[in-house]
Amino acid sequence: MRPPTLRPSLARRVGAWLATAPLATVLLAVCFALPAQGHEVRPAYLSIQASGGEQSPDRFLVTWRRPVDGEVRLDIAPLLPSHCVDTGEATIWLDSGIEVTQRLVNCPGGIDGHALRIAGLEATVTDVLLRYERRDATTQVARLTPDQPALTLTAAESRARVALTYSVLGIEHILGGIDHLCFVLALLMIVDGWRRLVATITAFTIAHSITLVAATLGLVRVPQSPVEAVIALSIVFVAMEIVHWRSGRPGLTRRAPWIVAFAFGLLHGFGFAGALADVGLPAHAIPTALLFFNLGVEVGQLMFVGALLVAWISLRRVVWPGWAWRVPVYGIGVTAAFWTIERIAGFG
Repeated sequence: MRPPTLRPSLARRVGAWLATAPLATVLLAVCFALPAQGHEVRPAYLSIQASGGEQSPDRFLVTWRRPVDGEVRLDIAPLLPSHCVDTGEATIWLDSGIEVTQRLVNCPGGIDGHALRIAGLEATVTDVLLRYERRDATTQVARLTPDQPALTLTAAESRARVALTYSVLGIEHILGGIDHLCFVLALLMIVDGWRRLVATITAFTIAHSITLVAATLGLVRVPQSPVEAVIALSIVFVAMEIVHWRSGRPGLTRRAPWIVAFAFGLLHGFGFAGALADVGLPAHAIPTALLFFNLGVEVGQLMFVGALLVAWISLRRVVWPGWAWRVPVYGIGVTAAFWTIERIAGFG
C-alpha cells in the first residue's frame, strides 16, 4: 500500500521498485546458492607468529586455517620461504568447518625480505588472509588472491599501508556478507523518503560501529555463533514487517525504521567484529586499522546502495504485476529462516 501521491519522491519510488526489482531477485538467487557454495568462497587464514623469544629468535608458530565442506577441502597450502624447516609434527584439528593445522618452524636468519606463496590458490575463487606477527609485536596483514598468490614478508608496515589494507578488507567483508546485504536490502524496501532513508542508514552505521569497536578491543565479549543466528533472524523480522505493511498493518520498522536499524545494527557489528578477529589488528596501528576497516564497511555498504539506485534508474520504466513484490520479500524471509535454523543447529 503505497502512500497516495501524484509525484512520489525518488527515494519513495526506489523503495517501491526494490520490492519488485529483478536485481532483488538476482540477489536472492545468490542467497539460495550460498549454503551450497559458502564454504568454497570463505577465505583461508595464515598466521605466522614469532614465538622463540630471545633464545630462539628464528622460530615461528605457523597456523593455517583452511575451509572444508564435509570431505571436500580446498587444494591450497602455504609455501614458506625455502630455508624454513619444521621442528616437529604438525597438529591438525577441525573447528566449525575449518581445518586448522599448527606447526613450529625454524627459519635461520628470520623471514623478513623473503617470499611466501599459497600453492594452488590460482585455481580457486577464494582469498587467503595473512597475519605475520614479529617479535616486537608489529604485524603485517595482507590479502592473497588467485591473481596475486604470493608476497614478500616485510618489516613493520606504514600506517598508510595499514589503512589501505584494512579498508579493502572492510569493503570485501560487507560485499561478501550476503546476510548483511539482505538486511540492508530489506530495510530499503520498507523505507521511503530521503530523510527517513538517511536516518535509517546512519542509525545502522552508528550501531554497528559501536559494537565493532567494543568487541574488537575486548570491551564486550559475545559468543559468535548465537550472534550469527540472531543476525539471520533480524532479516526474517524485517521481511515479516514488509509483509505486514503491504497487508495494511504497518509495524515498527515502517513507522520508525531507524530504531530497528540501530537495534539490529548492534548485532551486525558483533558479526563484523568476528570477521576482524580472524585477521587481527596490528599492534603498532590498532586505531588506524580499526577506523579504516569500519570505513571500508561503510564504503562497501554505500556501493551496494548505489548499485541499487543505478539499477532502478535503468529499469524504472518497467511495469511489474501487483503480486511481484512478494517474490523478493518471501525469498529473503525464507532464505534468512534457513540460515537461522542452520546456524542454531551448528551451536554444538
